Formats: sequence, structure tokens, C-alpha cells
Amino acid sequence: MEQPEDPKKERKAWNDSNSFVKYIGLSFQLFGVIGAGTWFGWWLQQKSDMKFPVWILLFSFLSVFLAFYQLWVSMKQDR
Repeated sequence: MEQPEDPKKERKAWNDSNSFVKYIGLSFQLFGVIGAGTWFGWWLQQKSDMKFPVWILLFSFLSVFLAFYQLWVSMKQDR
């Protein structure tokens, strides 16, 4: 007769896999936010005839800031 596994170990394994999937999804979300912001800056730069890439720089930095803010909020919720 088999003994049932420890429910605490089973729950911990389930939580570990859930957090793995959560952070993989978060990485794709961060990549998407930074990519979309950079693309939008590039698109605006193409529409304007400015030589200095101010729109690319502005929206790239804003999107990186927004992505890290999302990461911070997500980590804060995990506590």
C-alpha cells in the first residue's frame, strides 16, 4: 500500500511552478512594453524631420520606466 505524499510538498511544488509561469509571463510583458514604447518613438521620429532622435530616446526611457514600475508593483503584490 502506497503512502500519500506530503500535501505541503505538493503545495510547494505547485506554488513554485505557478511563480515560474508568472515571471515568464512578466518577462514577455516587460519586453512588449519596452518594444512598443521604442517602436512608437521610432514611428514618431520618422514622422518628424528632426535629426536628433528625441522621440526614440524619450519613449524608450519612458517605456523602460513603465516596465520597471510594473515589475515593482508585481513584486510588491507577491509579499
